Amino acid sequence: MTVHQPRPDAASAPAIDAAATQGDGLGCHSGKQALREAAAAAGSSAMLEQFARDYPVGPHDKPQSMCPAFGSLRVGLRMRRTATVLSGSACCVYGLTFTSHFYGARRSVGYVPFNSETLVTGKLFEDIREAVFQLADPALYDTIVVTNLCVPSASGVPLRLLPKEINGVRIIGIDVPGFGVPTHAEAKDVLAGAMLSYARKEAEAGPVAAPRAGRPERPTVALLGEMFPADPVGIGMLLAPLGLAAGPVVPTREWRELYAALDCAVVAAIHPFYTASIREFEAAGRGIVGSGPVGVEGTAAWLAAIGAACGVPAALVGAAQNAILPAIGAALASRPIGGRITLSGYEGSELLVARLLVESGADLRYVGTACPRTPWSEPDRAWLEQRGVLVQFRATLEQDLAAMAEFQPDLAIGTTPVVQAAKQQGIPSLYFTNLISARPLFGPAGAGSLAQVVNAAMANKDRMAAMQRFFDGVGEGDSAGIWQDTPKHHPDFREKFARRAAKARAMAEEIP
Repeated sequence: MTVHQPRPDAASAPAIDAAATQGDGLGCHSGKQALREAAAAAGSSAMLEQFARDYPVGPHDKPQSMCPAFGSLRVGLRMRRTATVLSGSACCVYGLTFTSHFYGARRSVGYVPFNSETLVTGKLFEDIREAVFQLADPALYDTIVVTNLCVPSASGVPLRLLPKEINGVRIIGIDVPGFGVPTHAEAKDVLAGAMLSYARKEAEAGPVAAPRAGRPERPTVALLGEMFPADPVGIGMLLAPLGLAAGPVVPTREWRELYAALDCAVVAAIHPFYTASIREFEAAGRGIVGSGPVGVEGTAAWLAAIGAACGVPAALVGAAQNAILPAIGAALASRPIGGRITLSGYEGSELLVARLLVESGADLRYVGTACPRTPWSEPDRAWLEQRGVLVQFRATLEQDLAAMAEFQPDLAIGTTPVVQAAKQQGIPSLYFTNLISARPLFGPAGAGSLAQVVNAAMANKDRMAAMQRFFDGVGEGDSAGIWQDTPKHHPDFREKFARRAAKARAMAEEIP
């Protein structure tokens, strides 16, 4: 029989910001500042301040990114026995579910619709609460994740007041607003950190479920950040001579792996921007090691840092390095990369890929990442800058394009708009997410793994030039394509309508 938890006292519940639903409505189009002001008015200042500390944006606004909630949605959809519910504007939910299924999700996503009335009166929270109770079936789920998107977050819908558990099913409510979380990569950390917090408190309260394969005999190294499936296996082979084993990868694929991750000897921050997750590991008394075992120098330094953090004798660390580093060096030497490269992306592994490219012989001039600079990215930043590579954290599209224009690379590795701009200029290019991060990076398997695709792309320079010549004269912008009569620009018309639009905006602002 379902036992319903008592509803929160209406007098103690935070007030919903009624102003957030006035006029044209509060949505993504309202602008970051309007959404921030609405969230503060709804009592969510603490949430925004925590996001600002965890995910600082630096001197400029923030990098261009897809909706950040895609990151947290992806984490939940990859976990076994986990249900996901979204609370947000219908257009946002449609876009997120479409994108997640495009990337291989095979599950339904729950959605609690709302309108101005249910948002203003607090009925939306009641609807979410009712939906969670209906969904909380312990035969199907270990966990239900409820995510507030921009409008409910700005309006202060209080997911923290949801029951923590219903019929043995854990309830986790998170806010992932686009005006507070800069990138979808960092949104992965929002959910991973919330889950680690919940799991840590469970473990502190009493016995928890063991890993499916039982507890490992050797101390483990938890791996922080999504990575190519073969990489944890390769890292495990590197750790074995130290008497250590690779632990779970966080974000995990099921709930009980969170306990095993917290039970580690040390955490390897392979992706160094998981600030909320690192906070939970530190609360559990675990040390953090940055960077990763990339190339010869990266692997040597990483093994030494892991050994020091776990109290492994220096002689044993040295023996492990001597056993593996020659193989990595030989693999790099057998598949050299020549040519000038610029690199940019938003996954969080950009600096590690950059190190591997440099050790492979590439003339790397620039690496841009949408993620922030953190203490755990310092080893990679320092190593790259010592070799003359310009490192840009929180890189914008404009900075990535400026680097490409400045260095005129033989290959541009980047995001979709960077690749598009490169191809328009006849520069060979590769999409980072699909073609670079989808390869092993670490140990002997990572050494040389990029050479084939990178060298093949650079070899297409003449082909790109031929395509440019073939399409020369077909136009661009408004005149793109093949026309019997090439469209003519009428700047006087554009100026006329621009003045009309400006006047209409001014009049709309004057209307109370």
